[in-house]
Amino acid sequence: MQTPGTLLVTGAGKGIGAAVARAAADAGWAVAVNYATDSAGADTVAAAIDASGGRAVAVGGDVSVEADVVRMFDEAAVRLGAPVTALVNNAGIVGAHGRFDDLGTDVLRRTVEVNVIGAMLCAREAVRRMSTRHGGPGGLIVNVSSRAARLGSAGEWVHYAATKGAVDTLTVGLAREVAAEGIRVNAVSPGLVDTGLHAAAGRPDRLAELAPSVPMGRPGTAAEVADAVMWLLSDQSSFVTGAVVPVHGGR
Repeated sequence: MQTPGTLLVTGAGKGIGAAVARAAADAGWAVAVNYATDSAGADTVAAAIDASGGRAVAVGGDVSVEADVVRMFDEAAVRLGAPVTALVNNAGIVGAHGRFDDLGTDVLRRTVEVNVIGAMLCAREAVRRMSTRHGGPGGLIVNVSSRAARLGSAGEWVHYAATKGAVDTLTVGLAREVAAEGIRVNAVSPGLVDTGLHAAAGRPDRLAELAPSVPMGRPGTAAEVADAVMWLLSDQSSFVTGAVVPVHGGR
């Protein structure tokens, strides 16, 4: 049985990450709310959790930097009083919007660094600490992928979609590798979700434009994605590993 312990949520100062942090705290997890640059956002999420009777701390760090990742796990354990036994790999960026052949190398490189290298570094650190092979107690990893990995995001974010395809492959391969070591690795694959990501990427009208393409007729919410993550963090999914759970309203 997985007893709620210490959970690290990357990129948790807003959007899906913040919704996961709040839901996890409500379920009894002590939560490390990671941020790269938005310390105010992470502090706000952690303070709200504390005010509602949960336990949370804001932990800064760039997931694409190995030293930051190691420090994040260490700091979470020290400040929350117990080692991290669950990771939600949520941090990600979409990069510039537009055609693939118009993108600069700096955009491509940074998107891969955060979305792929970052997810890999965090997952690797989690395995090193959680795996029974390394003397750990076991644990849980949930990666946040995207429906874009299957749709491709042509004309918008092909580079982003490609990184999320890598996240799907990481999920399946790592799950099989560590299944006998007490670690379950899964992912959620959100579709069109109502967060600030679209406006921040320069597409404030994107939700309204694409909503008709969703069979359910609307965008999803961050809370709905968080519900799927919480299922994967619970004993209700105890025989589930290597899964990429769709949360996309049928799109």
